[in-house]
Amino acid sequence: MYRIAALAMLGLFLCLPVHATDVEKEKRWAEQIVDALIDGDAVWLDAGGHEFLAIETPDTDESAKRALIVVHGVGVHPDWDQVIKPIRVDMTEQGWHTLSIQMPVLANDAESYQYTPLFDEVPARFEAAIKYLQEQGMQQIVIAAHSMGAAMSAFYLAETPNSPVKAFVAVGLNAANKDPRVNAANSLAKIKIPVIEIYGSEDIPPVLETAQLRAEAAQKAGNDYDQIVVEGAGHFFDNHEETLLEHVHQWLIKQGYK
Repeated sequence: MYRIAALAMLGLFLCLPVHATDVEKEKRWAEQIVDALIDGDAVWLDAGGHEFLAIETPDTDESAKRALIVVHGVGVHPDWDQVIKPIRVDMTEQGWHTLSIQMPVLANDAESYQYTPLFDEVPARFEAAIKYLQEQGMQQIVIAAHSMGAAMSAFYLAETPNSPVKAFVAVGLNAANKDPRVNAANSLAKIKIPVIEIYGSEDIPPVLETAQLRAEAAQKAGNDYDQIVVEGAGHFFDNHEETLLEHVHQWLIKQGYK
């Protein structure tokens, strides 16, 4: 009887969702964000039984039918002051509804390569975000992502060729991951929608050293691809936020979003 009970418990455990993300860290981030949130509203989305935070910010006249999914980098959150908050707030003045989503995270001392197992959790988060935006009436959806979030976004788009996402803005993307499944160059080679890469001339070495590799991979995909270097900018675009936003805005206009 005990053996049967043990097997039953094991079966139940195997059916439960298993998450590599640091769930407690996500909860701490969420508590801090919700308490201090000024621009936008907190919403909760479900990814395979895991509830995660997103910040929804309507465009200034609340009439937009197009949305940006904003995706942060390593270990941080959807209201991060560098790159993420400027995009999620300021792009609402350009007629974009934004939804900034919490991605899987690890402890503060985790190395970038340790994030590789978390990529398996990525598609469910995008699917939840897209479903939510479609339910709000959004007809055109674009991803704007930074750093590790850009790599996760590229992975999702490569693995989901029928995604309703129309275009991809990647900021500070690198292709240094040794795992070919999640390496951003391999992902770019599979993405058919328009892509723009923006990075700084003073960016981190993995971004600078793999720029040509990424461009060559994207060109193999035969998509509409641009790569822009912002002179003097570092990985987090401190003091270059306006230039970054202008490049994003102008490229989206080029794609027909006027």
